Amino acid sequence: MQLEVRSGVEAARVRTYEVRTYGCQMNVHDSERLSGLLEDAGYAKAAPGATADLVVFNTCAVRENADNKLYGTLGHLAPIKAERPGMQIAVGGCLAQKDRDTVVRKAPWVDVVFGTHNIGSLPVLLERARHNEQAQVEILESLEAFPSTLPARRESAYAGWVSISVGCNNTCTFCIVPSLRGKEVDRRPGDVLAEVQALVEQGVLEVTLLGQNVNSYGVNFADPDEHRDRGAFAKLLRACGNIDGLERVRFTSPHPAEFTDDVIEAMAQTPNVCPQLHMPLQSGSDRVLKAMRRSYRKARYLGIIEKVREAMPHAAITTDIIVGFPGETEEDFQETLDVVRQARFTSAYTFQYSIRPGTPAATMADQVPKAVVQERYDRLIALQEQVSLEANQALIGTEVELLVAEGAGKKNAATARMSGRARDGRLVHFRPAEAGAIRPGDIVTVDITGAAPHHLIADGPIRGHRRTRAGDAHEAGIKPKTAPIGVGLGIPRIGAPAPEPAAACGTGCGA
Repeated sequence: MQLEVRSGVEAARVRTYEVRTYGCQMNVHDSERLSGLLEDAGYAKAAPGATADLVVFNTCAVRENADNKLYGTLGHLAPIKAERPGMQIAVGGCLAQKDRDTVVRKAPWVDVVFGTHNIGSLPVLLERARHNEQAQVEILESLEAFPSTLPARRESAYAGWVSISVGCNNTCTFCIVPSLRGKEVDRRPGDVLAEVQALVEQGVLEVTLLGQNVNSYGVNFADPDEHRDRGAFAKLLRACGNIDGLERVRFTSPHPAEFTDDVIEAMAQTPNVCPQLHMPLQSGSDRVLKAMRRSYRKARYLGIIEKVREAMPHAAITTDIIVGFPGETEEDFQETLDVVRQARFTSAYTFQYSIRPGTPAATMADQVPKAVVQERYDRLIALQEQVSLEANQALIGTEVELLVAEGAGKKNAATARMSGRARDGRLVHFRPAEAGAIRPGDIVTVDITGAAPHHLIADGPIRGHRRTRAGDAHEAGIKPKTAPIGVGLGIPRIGAPAPEPAAACGTGCGA
């Protein structure tokens, strides 16, 4: 067993960790990096339900009541920590970047607070807090290094996130993300493709490319030798099509103002790029879009959708919509409903506007009363569910290919079903012919027999089943771990012996 060295004292037990994630896909992916860092530093993931020696919160500042949820959970942990000498708590992510010293003031039992720009510092900060017996707060104002220069312990054997950029250059009045994650900086295409290749070599079948505005990729490469290239994202999609073994490519989230025809062509012409587009609308009213500082208008948005459907008639298009933005009138809201009817979204993530301190919208006049927002929200949900149901019902009788997912259906145990994602992203619940024969990560082909607004049902026989390396890995309990891609940070290893020298491969490859 590995020995953990702390202040010259050897402890026979490896310290355990748990990472709790709130918020968007960026946070989910950052948590994979945090897990990889901690395991490289000698920690082991805590067993489900066990109290870990280290609990890390990767927080969100966008979701409503994010701070109340965090501090409430920290309060529950305080007595547990008091009874466990040596237990540590760390808080990182967007809320930590925003609140800084407030976290330790409100929860003085927290050991480490770190921001969005220096997640690689966590192991050092933990050791420093332990040695000094004092909370360590380190918040950087700019990016220390791409998260990709850190190791990552992936959460899925069959699907992986790959960040292609960090930060955002937009100034939407309702959003605090740019001030917390900084201006957009893009990774080198070669580094992105190297990370994708590393995942595929470990059996991953599906990769999702991540960026706050993923399709603006190419506006600001970190590498000075990489010149600004507005066509870089389309080229990246096409390059992903050349990676053997990569069966599905998705991306999120594009900005309508940056959406170009070359991206549509790349989607349509690259076989492993999925016929799915998530493109935030936010509002269908040009007046509200202007107040939001969204640099497109209704006609532009609908024009993109029309082009996408011309190139990919069966593409699934999803969106984000905010109801009740300050100053929104009933006429403005009707414009949003009109876009929903015309766009025929497969689904929509709908939000009631709520004030986010630090954003321009928080101090705008004409805040819409809660009761009005709720009533409009209910009407939007009813319309979108009708649209979604009609679109899903049209698929009954069709054949779809599914990448089998883990635990994607709440009622699967009671219905003896499993779940998978179609190439267009729709969730499908199906009945396996034999228990245990089909594993998450396998590919199955089924006929759709039923539909609901948020999922499809396939209760007929399985038409085809392909066992995959991803399914093998899932069955064996093995999840990918990707080595740093790009310039390393030289993070010290804490509590784990230095590795034996390995033969040089020249590609940054690892376990």
